[in-house]
This record gives sequence, C-alpha cells and structure tokens, in this order.
Amino acid sequence: MAALPECGFVRLSSIIGDRKADPPIPAMIPISKSAWYAGIKAKKYPQPSHALGRVSVWNIEDIRRLIAEASPGAANEQEG
Repeated sequence: MAALPECGFVRLSSIIGDRKADPPIPAMIPISKSAWYAGIKAKKYPQPSHALGRVSVWNIEDIRRLIAEASPGAANEQEG
C-alpha cells in the first residue's frame, strides 16, 4: 500500500489507484470508480469535499478510518 500523508486531502486516483499513470499509482482501496461512487451513495464510504469547485477530494483521516475499519482484526483491536 502507498504511504498515506499525515494530514490533508487525497484525490480519487490516490484512493483507488491508477494503473495508467506514469508512474502507476497503487490502490489504497482496490475497487473500481463506479463501485466507489456507489459506496458513497450508499453511505458506505466518506463523502467528498470539492476543491476549486470541480475537483473531488477526500479527507485523509476519513480514508485512514475506512481502511482501519475494513482491515481484518480491527474489531478485535477495538474490543480489547
């Protein structure tokens, strides 16, 4: 998995990856763009903010939380 910034915002390509970029961007959450937006609509994934009016960005803290909740053993760590 790619190193996550300490704070700030990330664009979708940093979250789901982009194999066509030069160099390729590895996925933090390996799903398709349509699955990501369907998850947002279903309130499974965090809502984006909009930078410069048109660019969707996500708070890195929300993405870290999502990855932590999805990782195996996360429920066991929270209970103990």
